[in-house]
Amino acid sequence: MDFSDDLADIVGRVGRSVVAVHGRHRMPSSGVIWRHGVVVTAAHTIRREDGIEVTLTDGRTVAAVLAGLDSGTDLGVLKLDGVDLDPIDSGDARSLKPGHLALAVARADELGISADFGVIGSTGGPWRTWRGGQLDAFVRLDGGLRPGFSGAALADMRGQVVGICTSALMRGAGMVIPGMTVERVTDELLAKGRVSRGYLGVGTQQVNLHDTWVDKMSLPFSSGLLVNSLAPGGPAEQAGVLIGDVLIELDGKPCRDMGDVHAALGSASIGQPLQIALIRGGERHACSVTVGERPQRNSCR
Repeated sequence: MDFSDDLADIVGRVGRSVVAVHGRHRMPSSGVIWRHGVVVTAAHTIRREDGIEVTLTDGRTVAAVLAGLDSGTDLGVLKLDGVDLDPIDSGDARSLKPGHLALAVARADELGISADFGVIGSTGGPWRTWRGGQLDAFVRLDGGLRPGFSGAALADMRGQVVGICTSALMRGAGMVIPGMTVERVTDELLAKGRVSRGYLGVGTQQVNLHDTWVDKMSLPFSSGLLVNSLAPGGPAEQAGVLIGDVLIELDGKPCRDMGDVHAALGSASIGQPLQIALIRGGERHACSVTVGERPQRNSCR
């Protein structure tokens, strides 16, 4: 019973800083009071910009102002006026190991606090999401998340919240957005309402390079990115990139997949020249692209 009571105590303590977020139709999602007057949640659960409400731990439902969303890390930040509730006690997700026990604490319906008990499935170093966001650590849960648990707090066995749960970053599995990532993205969303990332304005697909190209150009890799669409007036189009080109290098580094592109397009790259090597008509070509800032609602990378 001692272990069971300890778990219930953690859920109770963490639950005091967990809220329900009404930002979509039907079922609300969860959110966490990360700072005084600031709630973080999973961005994919926010489907409108106005009329967002938050149900607090005492049962009150109050209006919330959307500070910003970042689809790359799946984080959304809301501001609450006149609400002074204690934020969570945060921990470090990098301390987690596969097999560690964890508690997801949610508040997604009229029943109040809900908890899900499980183990950490796998962990790793910094990880770039398929949407281009950078997480400071890779933490996968052993299984998916129940409805309403996106935006929930994930607590370790010391009762510290190591991150925010989301179902949107890996198919069929729950992921944890580490606390370090939450801090960094929250700072940027509160400051300017968005997270800046570089933008080329290209749509691509990975392709295998012809053996003759690999031999002719002495390439130490055998894949590149075929350009299959260009954003009108985007940086790549302005630099002369054409549909059908195959990107092979960015600033002298291999361009084998979208991970290589995302790595070259951090916020520091905006406004800077990016040297691109590409294959066109079986010949190597080069061009310089001035990196733009990715539009917030644009599927091109």
